[in-house]
Amino acid sequence: MDADSTAPERSDYDSPWKEAIGAYFQPFMRLFFEPVHERVDWRQPHEFLDAELQKITGDSQIGKRFADRLVRVRGREGQELWLLIHIEI
Repeated sequence: MDADSTAPERSDYDSPWKEAIGAYFQPFMRLFFEPVHERVDWRQPHEFLDAELQKITGDSQIGKRFADRLVRVRGREGQELWLLIHIEI
């Protein structure tokens, strides 16, 4: 904490997790959310909707929620699914 600040400096542990989820989305889902992974048609592209998530949540009282990801995928039956992934670090 510097002399001019009343709040302690926060380490950014969330950003690397967000990047890892983006880079390894399919294996991440298989490892941590296997029942959901099995419902997704992985032959279809997925889309991260971070801008849409930010519009909905804005900044929380504890700051930006970097580890939250909103992802649009296709289910095996062809339906559109939206996955909200929240990780506490």
